[in-house]
Amino acid sequence: MEHIVPRVKGGSDDLSNLAYSCQGCNNFKFTSIEAFDTVNGEMAPLYHPRRHPWQEHFTWNDDMTLMIGLSPTGRVSIEKLQLNRPGVVNLRRVLIAFGKHPPSHLLP
Repeated sequence: MEHIVPRVKGGSDDLSNLAYSCQGCNNFKFTSIEAFDTVNGEMAPLYHPRRHPWQEHFTWNDDMTLMIGLSPTGRVSIEKLQLNRPGVVNLRRVLIAFGKHPPSHLLP
């Protein structure tokens, strides 16, 4: 579990502020709630799973192994959390082979 809004940024321990996260993603996020979008040159909020619809911010590449950002929030979240790092992409490939990826609620 990780804090969507870190406690040091005013986040609480309420269930509404907690989300599942692997240790790698949590470590890359650390205490961030926003990041710099190199496409538009502005700061953008990181993806908030309770407030942001996934399909508005992300999609998959053709073989469903890479996340693609559709918005500033999507782009900065992928970059900051390194959501396309080799280990995660390899895990997606294994899950595809077992019919477990992508989750149906994350299809475009």
